[in-house]
Amino acid sequence: MSNIQTSSLGAADGPGTTVDPVDEILPVGQLSVLGLQHVLVMYAGAVAVPLIIGGALKLPKDQVALLINADLLCAGIVTLIQSIGFWKFGIRLPVMMGVTFAAVGPMLAMAANPDLGIQGIFGSVMAAGVFGIFAATFISRLLPMFPPVVTGVIISVIGLSLLRVAANWAGGGVGNPNFGAPLYLGVALIVLASIILITKFVKGFFANISVLVGLIIGFLIALALGQVSFAGVAEAPWAAAIYPFMFGPPKFDVVAILTMCIVMVVVMIESMGMFLALGELTHRRITQEDLAKGLRVDGLGTLIGGILNTFPHTSFSQNVGLVGVTGVRSRYVTIAGGIIMIALGLLPKLALLVASVPQFVLGGAGIVMFGMVAATGIRILHGVEFHGEKRHNMYIVAIAIGMGLVPELSPKFFDQMPHFLGPLLHSGILLAAVTAVVLNLVYNGWEEADESAHAH
Repeated sequence: MSNIQTSSLGAADGPGTTVDPVDEILPVGQLSVLGLQHVLVMYAGAVAVPLIIGGALKLPKDQVALLINADLLCAGIVTLIQSIGFWKFGIRLPVMMGVTFAAVGPMLAMAANPDLGIQGIFGSVMAAGVFGIFAATFISRLLPMFPPVVTGVIISVIGLSLLRVAANWAGGGVGNPNFGAPLYLGVALIVLASIILITKFVKGFFANISVLVGLIIGFLIALALGQVSFAGVAEAPWAAAIYPFMFGPPKFDVVAILTMCIVMVVVMIESMGMFLALGELTHRRITQEDLAKGLRVDGLGTLIGGILNTFPHTSFSQNVGLVGVTGVRSRYVTIAGGIIMIALGLLPKLALLVASVPQFVLGGAGIVMFGMVAATGIRILHGVEFHGEKRHNMYIVAIAIGMGLVPELSPKFFDQMPHFLGPLLHSGILLAAVTAVVLNLVYNGWEEADESAHAH
């Protein structure tokens, strides 16, 4: 991609041999800094789900903290599996894994059911994880239905839908009584401007950590203005043990399990979009087997999550955008990020320090990263034929993007629809994917889709 800062950290593996940037092992110091950058980008999203579910269950503060620690530990473990790759698990790309928001609605419903509670949630999560492991092979076979006109739409909608997250961050965070305060917006703008200036005028390693440097600048400004809270850091223990079934044995309810399996399908289809976006950014052709290996980790991570007192896992789209901004394609960077997440899960005091970064500081960086994901989708669409016999592709793009943005622009649009359709209708990414796939089959047919996908 011509508009992406390419890594200047390439290494040779002997005379005439060049290491693929995805498999490049950088010096430990650089890996640590780049890994920390990935962690800071995903941290707010990673801890949000346990906070929401813990609040719904009315758990005491120490048990909510336990959910957060378990979440971070599991996210780190699953990130290592995804990035390193073991047997038939792991796509071996720079992927950060974390708890998905797609399962929040069903889990809130389970939390409100006294017969289920948190043990029922964990039981359904474990069962959905097993389902996901076995379903991955079948879902990966949908790859022929994702030619460039479809993947371009999905990746664009991923980026556009995430921009709402960036805007909420920049405004100070959802629920903040001072949301949109000029101070918040000003600091977010400074972070954004810092990233722009660094990517424009700085070369080498510091260009690759432009987002981290921007976040540090924003954090220091927020600290100087008294906008950083270290509440709870002093009281938090240095170390915490996480072991299976800390909330008691799981409960297995058929309806809850079926609901979570539907969520698992949603998560895996969204992950396909993330993997295809990463394939574009890392210049790797994603095969059906690659997708199967990556999707199996969604299932395995969800199974591990249920065992280790946390929730369904998926690839984090925030970090896909970071790969686009920095141009650093090494999967060892996210391996370093996974190790840091494990450390944060076992060291609550350190985790709280990372959590002290205000959301409005993240906002400026979010605009760059999520916009980069959308730009990647637009670049893919630039190569799609829109004239002559292919003029119908314009309808595919227009309608699919429109449908994908409906839940983002009008969150209550589908509130009167049957509850069981919630996972589909409230996911803009899935809605765009289904719409684009169906319209592509209507206009171009199965054979056309198959040929386009393999050409891609």
